[in-house]
Amino acid sequence: MDNPGTEASGGCGPCGASGTSDACDASGSERRSAAPPLTERQRERRRRILHATARLACRGGFEAVQMREVAESSQVALGTLYRYFPSKVHLLVATMHDQLERLHGTLRRSPPSGETAADRVAQTLMRAFGALRREPRLAEAMARALTFADRGVSPEVDQVSRQTTAIILDAMGGLEDPTPEQLSAVRVIEHTWLSTLIAWLSGRASLAQVGVDIQTVCRLIDLTDAGARGRPPRPGPVGSG
Repeated sequence: MDNPGTEASGGCGPCGASGTSDACDASGSERRSAAPPLTERQRERRRRILHATARLACRGGFEAVQMREVAESSQVALGTLYRYFPSKVHLLVATMHDQLERLHGTLRRSPPSGETAADRVAQTLMRAFGALRREPRLAEAMARALTFADRGVSPEVDQVSRQTTAIILDAMGGLEDPTPEQLSAVRVIEHTWLSTLIAWLSGRASLAQVGVDIQTVCRLIDLTDAGARGRPPRPGPVGSG
């Protein structure tokens, strides 16, 4: 039997669990977390599953991602799919991590060019937002999954958070040893970026408002950077990049 390994770990989500049950116990989640790493064959199977999920979400959003259809599209057995991802929420949050990982690769090949760390982070996050805007149904499906995620999905949510943090730290200049204040600022920026995405998807914020909010929160970087260097922060607003 396939063992999906640590990358597919997680407990019960609100949309299903292993097999057809809607629940699984905490000990099951712990057993998955202790599983060995994926083999190359399993990694390829996992990639097919995530790509199939993204295609379905692009076409029909959250509701279009049904476990049986994902299994058929990725050419895996339904039981195998549930062993990798116990629910649709696990699956879509993992898809968001995969999308961010791809974006990170693009950003490394073509990094932001802002004058300051705050400028570069604002530019980076707006580029990320632009990528999600091109596939709004996929963006909506992934954002809904994040909002639905309970503690059982925390391993997948943590992966999304770590990937977002890595993107922001790279834009700041690749900090190898950020201070607690800088990491706190990064967390606030992450929260703001996600909330502005949700506000835009629900029609409660315009693109211009999103840009202003992102620029505003990125000023925290100037403040924490000034504290780390022991100098006053740079005056004036952050540029859009």
